[in-house]
Amino acid sequence: MAEAHQAVAFQFTVTPDGIDLRMSHEALKQIYLSGVYSWKKKFIRFKNGIITGVYPASPSSWLIVVVGVMSTMYAKIDPSLGIIAKINRTLDTTGYMSNQTQNIVSGVLFGTGLWVALIVTMRYSLKMLLSYHGWMFSEHGKLSAGTKFWMTLVKLFSGRKPMLYSFQTSLPRLPVPAVKDTVNRYLESVRPLMDDEKFKRMEGLAKDFVFNLGPRLQWYLKLKSWWATNYVSDWWEEYVYLRGRGPIMVNSNYFAMDFLSLYPTTLQAARAGNVIHAILLYRKKLDRQEIKPILLMGSTVPLCSAQWERMFNTSRIPGEESDTLQHVKDSKHIVVYHKGRYFKVWLYHDGRLLRPREIEQQIQRILEDDSEPQPGEEKLAALTAGDRVPWAKARQAYFSRGKNKQSLDAIEKAAFFVTLDDMEQGYRKEDPMKSLDAYAKSLIHGKCYDRWFDKSFTLIIFKNGRMGLNAEHSWADAPIVGHLWENVMATEYLELCYSVDGHCRGDPNPNIPIPTKLQWEIPEECQEVIEKSLSTAVALADDVDFCSFCFDGFGKGLIKKVKTSPDAFVQLALQLAHYRDMGKFSLTYEASMTRLFREGRTETVRSCTVESCRFVKAMEDPTESRENTLKLFRQAADKHQHLYRLAMTGAGIDRHLFCLYVVSKYLAVDSPFLKEVLSEPWRLSTSQTPQQHIDLKKNPEMLSSGGGFGPVADDGYGVSYMILGEDFIQFHVSSKISCSETDSHRFGMNIKKALVDIMALFNLSKNCTK
Repeated sequence: MAEAHQAVAFQFTVTPDGIDLRMSHEALKQIYLSGVYSWKKKFIRFKNGIITGVYPASPSSWLIVVVGVMSTMYAKIDPSLGIIAKINRTLDTTGYMSNQTQNIVSGVLFGTGLWVALIVTMRYSLKMLLSYHGWMFSEHGKLSAGTKFWMTLVKLFSGRKPMLYSFQTSLPRLPVPAVKDTVNRYLESVRPLMDDEKFKRMEGLAKDFVFNLGPRLQWYLKLKSWWATNYVSDWWEEYVYLRGRGPIMVNSNYFAMDFLSLYPTTLQAARAGNVIHAILLYRKKLDRQEIKPILLMGSTVPLCSAQWERMFNTSRIPGEESDTLQHVKDSKHIVVYHKGRYFKVWLYHDGRLLRPREIEQQIQRILEDDSEPQPGEEKLAALTAGDRVPWAKARQAYFSRGKNKQSLDAIEKAAFFVTLDDMEQGYRKEDPMKSLDAYAKSLIHGKCYDRWFDKSFTLIIFKNGRMGLNAEHSWADAPIVGHLWENVMATEYLELCYSVDGHCRGDPNPNIPIPTKLQWEIPEECQEVIEKSLSTAVALADDVDFCSFCFDGFGKGLIKKVKTSPDAFVQLALQLAHYRDMGKFSLTYEASMTRLFREGRTETVRSCTVESCRFVKAMEDPTESRENTLKLFRQAADKHQHLYRLAMTGAGIDRHLFCLYVVSKYLAVDSPFLKEVLSEPWRLSTSQTPQQHIDLKKNPEMLSSGGGFGPVADDGYGVSYMILGEDFIQFHVSSKISCSETDSHRFGMNIKKALVDIMALFNLSKNCTK
């Protein structure tokens, strides 16, 4: 019962002589240190708020401006063109100040006003500069004199040493494209997917929409774009993610894998100790805004950082009609799941973060705990894996009071969730594909009751020391989680390290209170709901098929030598592979980011184009010459790059049409055009996860396995890929076993062959392939 004694500051008993008060000095010390930590954190946030609030200026620049104004005043020069004199006359009417005091106050007030005006001017100028996206369409490696001059101005107005959120108020708003332009781009995108009759019909629907309902819906959307920070993101979060009533496991959540073949340690508790500590170090940097904002174009153009705000201390709360995201400012604990039990682990002791060896000690205590799960506890998390409505009703009926509420609060307000998996997973050289497939399935759904799918992310540590991540999608997109994950892996391997025997460095600390086991009183009726949710989740999990593999024939190094975008090369290979696999072309989704704009998230690149279809057909035609096929490849790659740039710069198709559809629903008007567009299935859904932090040239052994997601359509494929360094591309292909038309492994083999066949077009010499 050591934890019970540490949980209170004092104890008392009533005796015949009165109340016997026994103070716990250790507990009082912890309370004091906790308060010091809390106030220190508040001060850091307050200070960072000021620094970010005045960016691109700095607080010290206020003193420079004020001193400059005062100096000119004492030199009998009026820098204010009479404004200071007017302030002086106003102060003189109060009768409380001497002339000298009035002069000082007037100078300070004018200097402060001038400083604020300069901040506003710099911020507005930077916003106007960042609204220019012509640089995106420049030929790769060639910058015009105008673009170079623009870059110089951006750097001039960007200030020095920006913090994570420094650029937020300087980012432009996402523009609303013209309805006619969006509809024309849409028609162009579906032309290769429709026969003449269907396309003519769609043209008629589109023309009617552009001239009748479209302008009315556009007016409301324009109004929203002027009023809201981003006209897409809030509706996208609510209607695409939070209002989904089906399971988020597999359908929405995604996963990230460990190093491919690097084993830092085989000790489960030790791996958890270092990785949890590395995650907490990242959170500490995030709280202090010490993570640098991501800049493009030679560290010039900033991307929006808003998605970082809900990375930690966040949970998705189920509702009958719509879920909500609950985010608390701070959390000093995590919740750990092991063999059906939930444990609350405090992250601080003596006013500091637990050290890696101390966290390992806490995890080892959990592993050695042989207590049995309480009735209904073991499979409780299945509620987060099944349909949302039963979970919402169960939460209200059984978890809104007493022990259950306290324990559920501990989970939902935890910094993040940790699962100590009792299975062994990871890449095995003797069976690479089968081992990666099982690894992917374990990360995306596990046993369907051993991950808390509602948490912003669940850290999974397997029995053999391998690890992974399962992330909830509504709060942020994969590149944000990828940034965390790469930083954590780099910190763990390059900085924290392990001792020779595989343990974390340092010594255990016996004074740390043991983890607290969460208490539950789950009635039989609730257990029945849990079993029903589990049944739904297991059926979904058993239907998911994965093919995960690392393509090592070549990577972006060789692709760049043939002067092609690596992403365009892979996308065209996917089009070729899909045509060979299915015998037809399908509507293709490729995720692109819109974080050049404030609160931007994603846009769709429709990768199946007229140009890509021509290229694929040429590849499959044995009578077609290599020269012409190569020409068609170049045209298709250029078109893909153009579409990608349009999507990034706010001129995409799908988010605009989605928002117009939402407006039509609010106005209770039907649009046959929008209804048909929004109902089209994405039978090939693709996404590239960028590598952002790990340098494989310096550390080639840190090759990652990337991450993936489930299929979007029941009769389609989900393809995630990560271009690793110069020589590798990691793929994760998913599909439904219940669909007779799809086969993940067949498609995976087609992808490999397509990559090799396309590269063969270039007839590279041996010197070029080294």
